[in-house]
Amino acid sequence: MGQKLIQRLQQTKPLESPVDEALVSLMVASSWLSDRLERALQGLDVSMAQYNVLRILGGAQPHGHPRCEVARRMIDRAPDVTRLLDRLESRGLVARERDAQDARRSRARITPAGVDVLHRATAALGAVDAEVAKRLTTPEQRELSRLCEALFGPDVE
Repeated sequence: MGQKLIQRLQQTKPLESPVDEALVSLMVASSWLSDRLERALQGLDVSMAQYNVLRILGGAQPHGHPRCEVARRMIDRAPDVTRLLDRLESRGLVARERDAQDARRSRARITPAGVDVLHRATAALGAVDAEVAKRLTTPEQRELSRLCEALFGPDVE
């Protein structure tokens, strides 16, 4: 087991298998990254899930997306996309209107205020990018991406 993982877990016995070690390492790294990302966004009063919605809608300008399409594109598949959109709409960051093709569903669009928050959040998250870039070389970043894709790739819908 890696020394940093042993120190982080304060564990004396090795994990059961290399798979266990890899998964625990991935979970610890994920927790580290989530913590850094949430802290970077703290001053903007926006969560990672809300940032993700703004990022998705920012890329869909000017037409936006229906809720189901936002949900499909989320990094973390949140079951409460409607509530995320409600919160963003109440803050004036997202606007919703009835879909022209199907009046039963609405379409969400990012507002100018949402674009402003998206730009500020993206800049704040740049500090996390820089921290990762200090810890991993470009080839290591590519290898990490390749390894992560090997885990989630076959199940992508």
